[in-house]
Amino acid sequence: MDEFKKRLIMCVTGVFLSGVAAGIFGFTAFGMDPFQVFAHGLWGLTPISFGTFYVILNGILLVFMFFFNRRMIGLGTIINLFLLGYVVEYTDVLLDRIFPSPSVFLRVLLMILALVLASLAASLYFVADMGVSAYDWIALTISGKKGWAFRLVRITTDFICVLIGGLLGATVGAGTVLTAFCMGPVIQFFNEKVSTPLRYGKA
Repeated sequence: MDEFKKRLIMCVTGVFLSGVAAGIFGFTAFGMDPFQVFAHGLWGLTPISFGTFYVILNGILLVFMFFFNRRMIGLGTIINLFLLGYVVEYTDVLLDRIFPSPSVFLRVLLMILALVLASLAASLYFVADMGVSAYDWIALTISGKKGWAFRLVRITTDFICVLIGGLLGATVGAGTVLTAFCMGPVIQFFNEKVSTPLRYGKA
């Protein structure tokens, strides 16, 4: 398989799994990752489906991305824009049908699964290197232009997202905290053991 096809498959798979993970997080009602908290909080103010709203929200962010750091726009950015929101929405609907009355134990198991899937998704997406999402570019751009530590900038943008989304009624809970503190190490694990070997054929 040539390099482009391999990266494209990794990118699409990463975006798809990211949507599945976000849908699972939403179903567990233990809280989602910071940007999903923000998105769900704003979505609650509208009458449209989440998938459609997510496209609109990311489209607005993409406009800013185009003017402030268009170099980070790639095929992955567009795939994320049009695919992820609908995957989140349909995953949540499917789980509601399969598990109409989930136990706390099942919800905890699903939350852990969502963390693993979200970390694998992020690893595949970033290692594919086909552009970043309409949210990820914000911290990357600010840290790059100001010379500030990316970790601190990302914590700040995540906190703002959680604050706004929480005030608008989105669920903030264990899942939000779990993603904030645990995803980094798990992503690094998948980078070393899965994504890098997939792309380059070596560990």
